Order: sequence, then structure tokens, then C-alpha cells
Amino acid sequence: MKKYLMLAGLCLGIALSSCTSTVKEVAQAILNTTSTNKPIGVAKFYSLPDGKMKMDLEINFPERADSTVAVHFHEHGDCGNMGENAHGHWNPTNEVHGKWGSAAYHSGDIGNIKLDNKGHGTISISTDRWSIIANDAKNIIGRGIIVHGGTDDYTTQPTGNSGPRVGCGVIEAVK
Repeated sequence: MKKYLMLAGLCLGIALSSCTSTVKEVAQAILNTTSTNKPIGVAKFYSLPDGKMKMDLEINFPERADSTVAVHFHEHGDCGNMGENAHGHWNPTNEVHGKWGSAAYHSGDIGNIKLDNKGHGTISISTDRWSIIANDAKNIIGRGIIVHGGTDDYTTQPTGNSGPRVGCGVIEAVK
């Protein structure tokens, strides 16, 4: 009986370790303020076993405590000129701007994040709209992530009237 329990435990351990090894961090972006280049957050991207990608985004922005900020992927990974060098929203599918998961939205329309009384907020998204494959239209590597100073109204085209660019980061592959 003892041997069976040991064998069962070994099999369970192998099964669990093989499950966790298929989720792998593949990219990240360090977010900084556009005005002082002070760190305000991180976005981590994971490859999932079903072929999708997952992003876990965490913001720690005390200056924006008790507010809501909009976050979008932008075309270029250049945070210069107060984030303006990132240009417009990343929209490889040429859809109208909207709310993530609605009938139509940009692949970079992440949405609004409510920050608590310390300026902390998170969002997690899993999707098949992103990849890290070179020359793929869905490739997120080298894109900018912009934190806007206002909320996204999900209607105004093409940006959601989200306010100034107060934070920026560049999505880079993790090696």
C-alpha cells in the first residue's frame, strides 16, 4: 500500500509540474511616468497552454490615488516626448475603438483601471489577439503601453477621450 501511495504521489507531482511549466513569462513592460520617468508599474505577459497570451498589469501610482486611469497599447515602443512618440492606438484588425470584449475594439484597448487610495490597481487579460511571433500582425513586442490621465469613454473615436499620457512602457521579450 505504501508503494502505491508513493507512486500516486510521484505521478501527481509530475502531472502538476508539467502543468505549471507550460505557462511561461514571455514579455514584460516596465511602466514609468512620462514627466519624471519614475516607475509606476509593470505588465507581464505569459504564454498559455491553449495558445492564448495572458497579461497581468499592476500599477502603483500614488499621485493618481482614488482615480481611474485608461490603459492602451500604442503603435510604437517609444516613450519620448511625454509618450507622444508612441503614436496612436495599436489596431492591427482595423476595428473601431471600444471596450475590451465588446462587439468591436482595438486589440490594444485594455480599458480603465480603478486605483485605490494608495494608487494601486491591477488588471488581467487572456486573449488570442496577441502573439510574440516575429512578422505576425498580432505581435506585441516593441509596442508601447500608455497609461492615460483620464478614463476611457469607450465611444470617442479613435481614442476614447482618455486624457493625457501620464505613464509609458515598452513591451520587450523576456529571454
